[in-house]
Amino acid sequence: MNFDAYARTAVDLVNAGLDDLAGLLALFADDELDYMREHVVEKDLATFRRAQRRLREVFEYGTTGRDADAVRELNALLEAFPVQPRISGHDASDWHMHVTSRGSSVSVEYLAGAVWGLAVWLCEYGSARFGICADERCGNVYLDTSSNNCRRFCSERCATRSHVAAHRARKRAVLNNLAPLGGVSPL
Repeated sequence: MNFDAYARTAVDLVNAGLDDLAGLLALFADDELDYMREHVVEKDLATFRRAQRRLREVFEYGTTGRDADAVRELNALLEAFPVQPRISGHDASDWHMHVTSRGSSVSVEYLAGAVWGLAVWLCEYGSARFGICADERCGNVYLDTSSNNCRRFCSERCATRSHVAAHRARKRAVLNNLAPLGGVSPL
């Protein structure tokens, strides 16, 4: 069973734009979750928004070394969205486990898997592997899969943008220090 995939659904939810139903529907773009799109109702949006805030708190607790708080919140979420394991597949060659059962609401099904995956991730790797992007313009969360727990950004794009901005700021500082007393830059 791939718990990482379930944990990544938690990351996707925290990073999702849930301003409206269209934003929620975008969360189910993955082929594995596509079947949920047709069952989403307006009522699910409020549930997803509340869970999004609570899962963000779990990442904030993890990144600040507040493991007990992260565990407390995940346990509360596990109680609110309990798992219901089931075997799924189309024939005898592709049987696999799911931690949620179909038939419950989309929000309950999705959130049970997301919370379960994040809880397993915390037990396996520790909450220090939960990250919030260091690019102050971003704020997305991520799971640090680096070999030495050194990841600081949610994506290469944010890392590059942040490094370029820091380079330009250093360059401006040097140029400002080189400016003659009259205030006119030599360039």
